[in-house]
Amino acid sequence: MRSCLKPAAVALFSLLTLSAAWGQEQLDGHVRTAEQLDDTYDRTADRMLTPDDGLSVIAAALDSRTLRHSGDCSHLVHAIYERAGFQYTYASSTDLYIGVEGFERVAQPQPGDLVVWRGHVGIVVKPSRHIFFSFRSAGPGTDDYTSRYWARRGRPRFYRYMKNDPCAGCVLRARRGE
Repeated sequence: MRSCLKPAAVALFSLLTLSAAWGQEQLDGHVRTAEQLDDTYDRTADRMLTPDDGLSVIAAALDSRTLRHSGDCSHLVHAIYERAGFQYTYASSTDLYIGVEGFERVAQPQPGDLVVWRGHVGIVVKPSRHIFFSFRSAGPGTDDYTSRYWARRGRPRFYRYMKNDPCAGCVLRARRGE
């Protein structure tokens, strides 16, 4: 019986040692625990609009079809985001294209993100099918952002809303020299 306990104790001790090592990471010669890494983790991804939040934006956009909207694409998008509970200071489509505080440029859009050209903005509805919602000549509706018409405007930029931004949309990045 004694001979079975000794290898089991060694195995248990080894397992505990390994699990303690897994909870640490060495950065710049300093060992940091998982808790310390959590404290220094850049939470940008945590502050971005989630896919569920994006669905809230889309729901607000699709509900807006029943409303008469006088204005343009950037006012429509602003009203939709407000209705969905995501506030930002109004910005024109040109300003949004350049980049404003409160929105982070992304390479791969998700539902609820902005699709922006110089002079036009919409809300991505279904990225796999390139469908977006915006104010068009016939009123609010959907379209394919890879169609020939939109391709003539150039390559669109995609932006994701940043939650809890203290100054969402209030300072243009271009004016800060970025």
